Amino acid sequence: MSPKQAATGQWLVLVVKLPAEPSRHRVGVWRELRRIGALSLGQGVWAVPDVPVFAGGVGRAIALTKQAGGQAVALTASGRGPEDAASFQAMFTAARSADWAEFLADCGKFEAELAKEIRIAKFTLAELEEEEQSLERLRRWHRDLTARDVFGAPEAAEAGERLKKCTAACEDYAERVFAALHRTPEADR
Repeated sequence: MSPKQAATGQWLVLVVKLPAEPSRHRVGVWRELRRIGALSLGQGVWAVPDVPVFAGGVGRAIALTKQAGGQAVALTASGRGPEDAASFQAMFTAARSADWAEFLADCGKFEAELAKEIRIAKFTLAELEEEEQSLERLRRWHRDLTARDVFGAPEAAEAGERLKKCTAACEDYAERVFAALHRTPEADR
């Protein structure tokens, strides 16, 4: 099903029932469903648009539930009318907007970290590697958010531009590191 079909109101509703102890099982299922961006509709009830991008995560949550001795039921659902579909879509998009806001905040932290390293002239390969790993984490996060933002939250475009700025800032920092490493003592006189 395409995101356009999801907009017509097709949802996958997962009802999960787990033993109270040990709590690690509930936490594992909760983490998996949060990771894929599922909406929590109440205790043990989750929903995602019925599109393929969510199938793997829902399958993993069901498997974790069964491994823990719990029960999971997956239902395909639609609203009773266009208002229900619009309401669900709005809730899902609001959750993605919150995800994008957190992503944008982390981009700001990344940019501030690079600015600090430049300000104190910390131009080492170890620091560059650390910053490149942070940038790669932002890229993976952006990819994951883009995949599950099936309705297109308004912050998505800004996040794409911000990631480009983070990439450019990291490239600038890399150039400064390599310039510092290749500077000869004679050039400093």
